[in-house]
Amino acid sequence: MTIRIETPRLILRTFEERDASGLLEYLSKPITNCFASDTTTTIEDALTKIHKRQKDNDCIAVCLKDSDQLIGEIFFIKEESDTYSIGWNFNEKFHGKGYAKESAYMFIDYLFNQLNTRRIYAYVEDYNSASQKLCERLGFRKEGHFIEFISFIKNPDGSPKYENTMQYAILKKEWVANKV
Repeated sequence: MTIRIETPRLILRTFEERDASGLLEYLSKPITNCFASDTTTTIEDALTKIHKRQKDNDCIAVCLKDSDQLIGEIFFIKEESDTYSIGWNFNEKFHGKGYAKESAYMFIDYLFNQLNTRRIYAYVEDYNSASQKLCERLGFRKEGHFIEFISFIKNPDGSPKYENTMQYAILKKEWVANKV
């Protein structure tokens, strides 16, 4: 599936090899633990991850429209024929500028209107208030708070460090009714 979506400031597109340095920049120091397993330390690793993203077709690059610079990504997994799980990861240098909302909004609209999706949900760590607020600004409702839900990293003693996770979701009928 080839996707290309344009917003006033951004282009959402398939990852390309030229995105390697941008990918390396935000994957070298993950802000949240859920991206710990995706940590990348070399340009070669970044290229490998780009090739994987191209093959798996479950991530879309978010780039500045004026320079085509990679600033983040939106990832998505088709859970059922009409349900997607989504998330995002952005370079910290570009936080607070509305890029995550702008790109997520357009991608969610694409999922609902082009792929006839019925339901979209997102998992967010309970300490990631920025992503929680983004979900709410996009019209998602909080459906649950899972205690010690998943582990991405280890404690100093080697045991799993479990994280509390929020689940947010929105239905197509809610999206249409509340068009944010």
